[in-house]
Order: sequence, then C-alpha cells, then structure tokens
Amino acid sequence: MFHDSAQLDLMFQALADPARRMMVERLSRGSASVSELAEPLDMSLSAVMQHLQLLETSGLVRSEKVGRVRTCRIEPKGLSMAESWISERRSTWERRLDRLGDFLAAQSKTNPKE
Repeated sequence: MFHDSAQLDLMFQALADPARRMMVERLSRGSASVSELAEPLDMSLSAVMQHLQLLETSGLVRSEKVGRVRTCRIEPKGLSMAESWISERRSTWERRLDRLGDFLAAQSKTNPKE
C-alpha cells in the first residue's frame, strides 16, 4: 500500500494531460531543453513552463538551469512509483480472474451440459 497517496495523485494528474504525456514521452528518449520540449507543442513557452512545473512537482521530471538553458530529464524514481501502483492493481485483478476461471472450469466439470 502506498503511504504517499498525495504524491501518487499528483503523478496521475500530471499524466492526465496530453501535452505533459508528450513531454514525458520525449524525455524518456533523453534529456531536452525547455525550448526543445516546446517545439512540437502549439502553446506559449510560458504555458510549457507551467506544464513542466507540474511534472516536476509530481516527481516525474527534474530540471537544471545552466546559464540561460533549462534542461529537463525524466526522474525514474517517480515513474517507478506509478508503475508499482499500476502493477499492484494488475496483479490483484489477474489473481481474481484466475480464480474465476478456475471456478468456472470446476463448474463446467460438475455440471456438464446435457
């Protein structure tokens, strides 16, 4: 069970927006400057910075400013937290569906169709 549900909420809120998902997708291929992230998006640089701020607050992205260039990168630990939460849900449902399959198989053996 995750003890920091507020952090997990922020991650999923950050990933709910298509522009932020696009940024995360781009950063999964390597670091990028803010202007590189903004290039394919139809929004102002200010709006891109607001999206990046939410990604940073959520723990999915880190940035560093050197001179006039702010470079962003994926934060693997943040992605791992979201991945673990999803994986736990998937495992729970797989177990439940396996039990249902076993139950249905047992039912079909004890009550064959006539």
